[in-house]
Amino acid sequence: MRKLLIVAASAAALSLAACSEKTQDNAEATADSVGQDAESAAASAGEAAENAADDIGKAADDAAASTDELGDKVSQEAAEVEAKAHNESVPEAKAD
Repeated sequence: MRKLLIVAASAAALSLAACSEKTQDNAEATADSVGQDAESAAASAGEAAENAADDIGKAADDAAASTDELGDKVSQEAAEVEAKAHNESVPEAKAD
C-alpha cells in the first residue's frame, strides 16, 4: 500500500509541475483525499483484525470451558462405575 501511495504521490508531483495553479490545487486536494482514504482503510483493517482476535480468544475460552465440563462429567461417571464394581460409595471410589 505504501508503494502505491509513493507512486501516486510521485505522479502527482510530476504532473503538478506542468499544471496551472487551479489544477495544482485540485491535484493537491485529490492527493490529500487519497491519503485520508488510505488511512481510513488501514484503521478499518486494524479494527477488523482486533475484533477477529477477540472473537478467536472468546471461542478458545468457550472451548476450554466445555472441555473442563466434559472432563468433570467423565470423572463422575468413572467414579460411579467404579463404586458399583467395588460395592462402595462414589466418594470412596473418587478417593481411590
